[in-house]
Amino acid sequence: MVEAIERLPYWDALDENERKLLRGSAVLRRYESGSMLYGGCDGESCFGMFYVVSGEVRAYILSDEGREITLFRLGDGECCVLSASCVISQISFETQMAVTRDAELIIVPSSVFGRLAESNIKVRCFLYELATERFSTVMWVMQQILFSRFDKRLASFFLEQYDKTGLKEIRMTQEQIAQNVNSAREVVARMLKQFAADGLIENRRGRIILKDTDGLLKIAG
Repeated sequence: MVEAIERLPYWDALDENERKLLRGSAVLRRYESGSMLYGGCDGESCFGMFYVVSGEVRAYILSDEGREITLFRLGDGECCVLSASCVISQISFETQMAVTRDAELIIVPSSVFGRLAESNIKVRCFLYELATERFSTVMWVMQQILFSRFDKRLASFFLEQYDKTGLKEIRMTQEQIAQNVNSAREVVARMLKQFAADGLIENRRGRIILKDTDGLLKIAG
């Protein structure tokens, strides 16, 4: 646990009292794939800042009609401060988060993280820099949804997964792919059928085999 806490990006910037506070308040929690984490501030509670020791977490927003829009995914060694949005008064929207691969998270309560950000300029800089980075990612996602062809988005997603894992087999259902590329499952199904007909992929139950990454790269542009 102590070793994991020391991986926090701002650990070296803390004095001994701040480190003691963090050691006494941070917790290490394990979540199974499919577990829900609720980021954002709902007026009564705030999840807190978390650091992904291992696993993956998907952040998304949910419309009144139930449509999910994926904002970003967090993997090993990445932090989320939007889940402690009550520390940043300018953030007024809520995000929801789901564990997409069994995860271990270090969670720093919002009250503690807020105290650190208030007393330590380097922690405060980390907070705003990371929030700005996530906002930039969200803007890119919105740009892709509004202006990018769907075949380009899907090809880019497959290549991103390939770059991340080094594997040409992507174990995801059509529903999971749709959540990640912000589209409907039916649209994904049609495009997968087209990609398969073009020899780019092999579409199997619960998984996709990439057969022509160069071809996907041409589509992704």
